[in-house]
Amino acid sequence: MVAAAEQGSRRSGGREARRALRSAPLADDIRPIRPGLEGGRYKPLGQNDLERIHEAVLVLLETVGFANAIPSCIEALTRVGATHGADGRIRFPRELVLSTIKNAARNFTLYGQDPKHDMVIQGTRVHYGTAGAAVHVVDVEKREYRESQLQDIYDAARIVDQMDNIHFFQRPMVPRDIPDPLDMDFNTLYACVMGTSKHVGTSFTVRENVAPALEMLYAIAGGEEKFRARPFVSNSNCFVVPPMKFAEDACGVMEACVEGGIPILLLSAGQAGATAPAAIAGAVVQAVAEVLAGLVYVNALKPGHPAIFGTWPFVSDLRTGAMSGGSAEQALLTAACSQMAQFYDLPGGSAAGMADSKLPDIQSGYEKGITNVMAGLSGLNLVYESAGMHASLLGFCLESLIIDNDMLGHCQRCVRGIEVTDEALSIDTIAEVCLNGPGHYLGNEQTLKLMQTEYFYPVIGDRFSPKEWNEKGRPDIVTRAIAAKQKILAESFPRHVPRALDDKLRARFENILLPRSGMGG
Repeated sequence: MVAAAEQGSRRSGGREARRALRSAPLADDIRPIRPGLEGGRYKPLGQNDLERIHEAVLVLLETVGFANAIPSCIEALTRVGATHGADGRIRFPRELVLSTIKNAARNFTLYGQDPKHDMVIQGTRVHYGTAGAAVHVVDVEKREYRESQLQDIYDAARIVDQMDNIHFFQRPMVPRDIPDPLDMDFNTLYACVMGTSKHVGTSFTVRENVAPALEMLYAIAGGEEKFRARPFVSNSNCFVVPPMKFAEDACGVMEACVEGGIPILLLSAGQAGATAPAAIAGAVVQAVAEVLAGLVYVNALKPGHPAIFGTWPFVSDLRTGAMSGGSAEQALLTAACSQMAQFYDLPGGSAAGMADSKLPDIQSGYEKGITNVMAGLSGLNLVYESAGMHASLLGFCLESLIIDNDMLGHCQRCVRGIEVTDEALSIDTIAEVCLNGPGHYLGNEQTLKLMQTEYFYPVIGDRFSPKEWNEKGRPDIVTRAIAAKQKILAESFPRHVPRALDDKLRARFENILLPRSGMGG
């Protein structure tokens, strides 16, 4: 009885010590998960596969090339050695492609408005974020879809601002309440940069829409030179219409963004079986060829300008032709594209987490978890679309941002892997517990030391016992996410852009449409 009492006392003491540790804040560099963990352990392609894809890419760029180049694109590319054929197509000699890869920007930083959100894009460092152009918001309480609005973009940004495991915010929705393209582009960017101090990605419809956006960004940064030194916005640029054609308006946008100091996400989004080959390897080949053509283009405009190798081949359900963003094939495509970026030592960004499921349910969980963890394990630098997205990019869910934040925590813990050191092998700890008592590790010094630094704990995920769950009213994760969303939207209104500066912006740009009432007054 005495021994049992002593063991119970020791377990109680361990529990109290663990509770005290859980409330203590951790320095960022010793947290169990954090931005920029290194992946690269999962490799669906062998070295010979990579080299064969690379050779096929060079052949395509030399022999097929690109159609529909605008005059300024033709001038820039032919100036650096591309050829403009009688058939109107631009072709790229392999020496030009290889020299561009060699001299392209790498190991650069994507900045946040707050430096604590800066992301170093190099090697196999992994970061998860949002993206997309969904036209609907998922109303989980009504189980229905409605058109997305400008307020939804701002609300999504300020939720992401609170999510530790979502590292950047690329515009995930289109404001359907703003029909004018200029107003839409400008207000989308405004809502993003006002809603979060993390790095923001956005797009522009036409070249002319870039200038007012740059004026606003320069003002927020404190001047043009300060923005150019720390550009906290990148341009998601679909410069290519697969297969192998330039997108004329997007090319004009790219040129304006390069001139204005905005980093470029070179985005090729062919759909396997529709606008890209149905063969998974062929879809990778086309995507890589298209993005390398864009890389030559950017470097012809400004050598060394920061550009992201944005191979985004999507999957078709070949029974219907519809996109299938949550498929196993999508996970393989994304991981393969990550490997190709590493093959070239270029900063890579691709898409994962694009659930086909219409709601945050079991299907959504397995589709997002599998595709996102494979992207992370492959060492993809920037995992776009990783949180909030449903219906294969047609619907965006604010509650899913909160649920997916937990899911991405699990993914990052897998990316981090297992550290095997003399201390971690635990020989002395096992001997102490087994030979000297107490026969368990609950209050052991090593357990207490590693409790916060080795283990990830979900914020809203359910780890209750059945008894505790029943006593708490049997909550499910969606119910908890709804409550967390409502709390954030009621209480969190970012103020990283001072009110006085916002007053100046509103006086300068009369087309700012987001009401102050929706921004906390």
